[in-house]
Amino acid sequence: MPRTKTPEQALSSLMRMCARAEKCSGDALRLMRRWGLSDADARGVLERLVRERFIDDVRYAEAYVREKMRFSGWGHHKIRAALRAKSLSPAIIESALGELSPENNSERLAEMIRKKAAKTSYKDLYDLKAKLVRFGMSRGFDLEDVLAATEECLRESGL
Repeated sequence: MPRTKTPEQALSSLMRMCARAEKCSGDALRLMRRWGLSDADARGVLERLVRERFIDDVRYAEAYVREKMRFSGWGHHKIRAALRAKSLSPAIIESALGELSPENNSERLAEMIRKKAAKTSYKDLYDLKAKLVRFGMSRGFDLEDVLAATEECLRESGL
């Protein structure tokens, strides 16, 4: 059973949430819909949150990209898809993804592939390569980069 809130209660709740952790406008709108606010009331609350800088989609996207890149090991494709799911504008998403450095990405991907290869069981070389490529692709990296990192890993390990 969804809890209903008044616009004032929603504003107060969202201010507390945003003070603890970054939220985007899409997250706030989804919460307010769940709380039973009308679209007009939700827009009014959201405008106030943005005006008072509790919510800033650009700041949110940049923090999200940094966190997913550094701590989760995600590539730009997976990050882009997750930000789209948060209903952020394509311009904000592309601007935030501009932070990703291609050199850093290749190094991170190569390290992840090496670690994965060390703990992966396989029948033959083809099986290992397929598992490593699937792993890299599932993390949101480009196929070409994944193939290059996989080949480099296999060459380094003498396989």
